[in-house]
Amino acid sequence: MSDDPQFEPNVYLHPSAQIYGKVSIGAESSVWPNAVMRAEANEIRIGRYTNIQDFVMIHIGYGHSAEIGDFCSITHHTTVHGCKIEDDCLIGINAVVMDGAIVGRGSIVAGGAMIREDCEFAPGSVIAGIPAKQIAERDSARANRANAWQYHWNAQAYKRGEHRSWQGPDYEAWLMEITLRIETDSDLSGIR
Repeated sequence: MSDDPQFEPNVYLHPSAQIYGKVSIGAESSVWPNAVMRAEANEIRIGRYTNIQDFVMIHIGYGHSAEIGDFCSITHHTTVHGCKIEDDCLIGINAVVMDGAIVGRGSIVAGGAMIREDCEFAPGSVIAGIPAKQIAERDSARANRANAWQYHWNAQAYKRGEHRSWQGPDYEAWLMEITLRIETDSDLSGIR
């Protein structure tokens, strides 16, 4: 890891993650095994409560920074390359989002989708295919935040050395509570 990255002190960073260049990661976010981020130019900015899952590759474009908002889930084996992903998005397994693309707030990108350069998708899009197209319109912000909150719970457990945190009465009680808070957007109290 280079000396340039800037992380909030409460970020969970797995030891196998590789991060180089001008990278900032917001409060309560998590970076999982074998994720790679490189910013030889421009920068990578990741918001709060966002999870960068196993084997994700985030890279800048020659003319573009890579920006990921708050409460996003960038799932396993995804490539994010010089694009902008707004708040409350879920990018599915093995998806690719290329330079200059914009994924609007509360959107879902299906697993395996390939978003071409400079494509823009409005907030609340459901995006799928190769090349990717909007196939539906649905504000998925709350569902996507629920996923991000679960990864936040998991990251807190991993910090304690607990690797089976998505089970048991404590988890079930927390899940019920956070689900009710998400339904009324009170989970964002003091955050936004």
